[in-house]
Amino acid sequence: MRRRRRRRRRRRRRRRKRRRRKEEGKDEEDEESNEKLEEEKHNDVELHYVNMEKSKAKEKDVTEEPRVSETETADEEEDNNKHESDGEEELDEIMVLKDDDDKEDEKTDSEEDVTEPVNIEPADKPERTQAWVPSTFGCFGRDVYHYAGQDILIRESIDSYGAVMWPAALALCSFLDNNRQTVNLQGKEVLELGAGTGLVTIVASLLGASVTATDLPDVLGNLLANVMRNTRQRCRHTPKVAALSWGHDLERTFPTSVHRYDYVLAADVVYHHDFLSELLVTMKHFCIPGTTVIWANKVRFETDLTFTENFKKAFHTSLLAEDGEMKIFMATCRD
Repeated sequence: MRRRRRRRRRRRRRRRKRRRRKEEGKDEEDEESNEKLEEEKHNDVELHYVNMEKSKAKEKDVTEEPRVSETETADEEEDNNKHESDGEEELDEIMVLKDDDDKEDEKTDSEEDVTEPVNIEPADKPERTQAWVPSTFGCFGRDVYHYAGQDILIRESIDSYGAVMWPAALALCSFLDNNRQTVNLQGKEVLELGAGTGLVTIVASLLGASVTATDLPDVLGNLLANVMRNTRQRCRHTPKVAALSWGHDLERTFPTSVHRYDYVLAADVVYHHDFLSELLVTMKHFCIPGTTVIWANKVRFETDLTFTENFKKAFHTSLLAEDGEMKIFMATCRD
């Protein structure tokens, strides 16, 4: 009996110890959970005050206008006016060019390709290295030239001979820009044959001429885009662009009684050697008394020399400038 009682007591003690341990464990867990809850409440309170401070700061920035000096205000207004004018120019360009590649440019782009202007010397100067060779940096098809005090952005098209830049065009632009007393284009009526990318037309327009640029129909799209991009709001006379097929029905399409010009310009037009006779007929058609033809060419083939001889026979000619194989002729009609 005693043993049984002792066993029972031991069991009871063990049970009590177990209960105490469980209760103590629960108390510790409760304390830990309470501490966590208090920490979370404290963090929530701090976060609430931080958010309140931030919102107050934002409201202060919105409601209070910063103090700006009169100089800074004037500079800001000038910048805004500049941006607005630039935006109007870009809008005008997009309206004219429609799908202008400058989606890039305006991509892209944004690095500009820079081409230095060429300086071709008059014919009486001694020979030197070929100065008409342009130094161009950047990708093919988009170059910036500087003539008549203006940057000129030219886009080329690889689909046609006439829509790429040829060296004689650069030479002629340089000559016109650097010899304004010899060839005064101010207020003159000018026709360009085989205008191509339109650089010569653009430079002549910037120098004060009223220019009509002509070429084959498939070249006119890029020609018109380049001309309008670089002459709009820069020139007194807006250039015209028209289709012209050499030697074809000229008296009907361009009657000399209506279309009279002070100057006829042509640069690097001797490359389609199957049409040289038509080119000479066209030059004769427009070169009437009072008209001066200025033709720039780089000799490449023997047929170029043949055309040059025929050109000299058809007109009174003189050599304005030369640089190696690059030559610029001036011609008037024979009586």
